[in-house]
Amino acid sequence: MRIPSSPRHMQGLSLIELMIALVLGLLVVGAAIGIFMSNRQAYRATESIGRVQEASRVAFEMMSHDIREAGGNPCDKGTPVANVLNGAGAAWWSNWVDGIRGYDDGAAAPFGNAPAPVRVAGTDAIELKSGASGGVNVTAHATGGAQFTVNTVNHGFETGDIAMVCDGRQAAIFQVTSADSGTSNTVEHAEGGGSPGNCTTGLGVPLLCAAGSVKKTFGPNSTMVRMYATAWYVGTNARGGSSLYQVRLNGGAPQAQEITDGVTDMQITYREGGAYVAAGAVANWANVTAARITITLQSLENVGPDGQAVQRQLVHTVSLRNRNA
Repeated sequence: MRIPSSPRHMQGLSLIELMIALVLGLLVVGAAIGIFMSNRQAYRATESIGRVQEASRVAFEMMSHDIREAGGNPCDKGTPVANVLNGAGAAWWSNWVDGIRGYDDGAAAPFGNAPAPVRVAGTDAIELKSGASGGVNVTAHATGGAQFTVNTVNHGFETGDIAMVCDGRQAAIFQVTSADSGTSNTVEHAEGGGSPGNCTTGLGVPLLCAAGSVKKTFGPNSTMVRMYATAWYVGTNARGGSSLYQVRLNGGAPQAQEITDGVTDMQITYREGGAYVAAGAVANWANVTAARITITLQSLENVGPDGQAVQRQLVHTVSLRNRNA
């Protein structure tokens, strides 16, 4: 029978061997943590870049739509237009012919004032005007009562809207003084009517905002659409950063809507003739056929290799559909 070894002959790990094992274990754990942190940083950076690219895609798609439609109306672009809206000069509703207008850094804000949030210094802005797609057909026009009858009660016009009517020979821009979409198929354009209001019920050319104004009857199959004005600019946001904002209105005071966070700069040049020039160098906005937009975006987290935010600068060129046909 074999007798087990006595305890004094049994051996275990020495202190030195245990310390070596602990050091090796710590090295393995440290390497694993380093790989994990590196992968985590790479993931955050990739995610941030993806968000920047997605934000730029959304911004460019929405801006491109507005720019392509700038200056559009249901009639020929050379049709004479009688704008009977009150006001002149710098009032944003006074000029729908240009369709597009740019503002260099430091220039006046769109619509003649600065809607909140405040525009970031050194950035460009753009103002666009066009007719809505679709529209309705006029079936009758009573010039004495300043009232249109259209082909549907679901015409989409409401009191205070700015609208255009045209028949191929002439167009007129006016403010709707009474309409109730979904209930009535009549749209009125009486004198006055709020802000800005109509200077006359006569819609003919030459425009005379006084007694004896030219009466123009728009016959059956004339087209009527709502008119829109849209502006894009970079403004400060409530989180201490800056964002791309859209201001879209038909009448009333401008209201800014935040579209994309992380936009730090926007620069725009315009093609007039064969060259792209800054807004201040455009001689005639009615001759602008395209806009080139350069947007700078940055990630909301400092995930770059140097501990800074990731930045991307993207360029997009958009042609005005109504001037390149």
